[in-house]
Amino acid sequence: MPSSSSVGQGIGAAGAVTSFGRGRLRAVRARSGDAAPARRDLEIVAATVVGMAAVLDGPLVWVAAILLLAAMLLGTLQILADPAEAGQAGESGIPVESLIVPAVAAIGCLGAIRLVPVGLGVIPALAATAFLIDRALAVEVRLVRPESGPTEDDRSLARVTMLVVALVAFTGVAAVVPGGIAGLEPAGTPIAPMPLGNLLFLGLADAVIAGLLGYRAAALRETSLREALWSALTYGVAIAIGAAAIRAMGIPRLIGPALLMFLFYLWDVLHGTAPARRRDPRWIWQTAVLAGLGALVALWNLRLVG
Repeated sequence: MPSSSSVGQGIGAAGAVTSFGRGRLRAVRARSGDAAPARRDLEIVAATVVGMAAVLDGPLVWVAAILLLAAMLLGTLQILADPAEAGQAGESGIPVESLIVPAVAAIGCLGAIRLVPVGLGVIPALAATAFLIDRALAVEVRLVRPESGPTEDDRSLARVTMLVVALVAFTGVAAVVPGGIAGLEPAGTPIAPMPLGNLLFLGLADAVIAGLLGYRAAALRETSLREALWSALTYGVAIAIGAAAIRAMGIPRLIGPALLMFLFYLWDVLHGTAPARRRDPRWIWQTAVLAGLGALVALWNLRLVG
């Protein structure tokens, strides 16, 4: 895993934070035990909150999202810091990026559950929620084990998991933002342009998701912290532009989130093969293309709204 000067800025084992030290948060070590019940309990709590969100509206949805996010961050930290799960990784701290994918998976499910009609169909949706969170946790456990470090198979599995989580999260954002999913109008009715405020919120939310997952993807490549943050920013900008363009084109239903996932994959491939240094011409080219596309998409949407 990266050193303290690289992406893996760590958090100590679960407990009260006591001090800072060399890029890591030191914490009171929790007593080791059987980690399987803790992992199962976290999945049950997450699925329960997601189920509650299916019948909530307005500000209550955001309250549930905040509570779920806090539970996932603290619960994931507790699990990864337990020697029964991740060996002795807690001795040197848990990398911050290890908390990202399970938390984004849970928040994405909280939004996506709103597409499921209230009824018996919610039960398999909640089972899928627990399964996705379990797989995300299992992947992170494999990545933080210090004995040999992550293998290429572990990294490949992590990328596949991030793509699935990205699809769920982009779908969840589109389900929560009013008008985020195009093509829900009655048959024969033209697709109305999305209000500018909702469009900005849609792009910003998708950008945050892509930035977080992009930071996690960059950490798998063991780049420096500065390069990982820059990569995360470009992931976010690329997905924000893509989300606005897809909604402006009125691409119907869940094809839009699927295209965003594909764009995330393409951007990850580009960053995986490009040189790491930002002053490389490829970085300059990427930034110029993003800026140009962003201007075009903004003008396009303003014209549609106007």
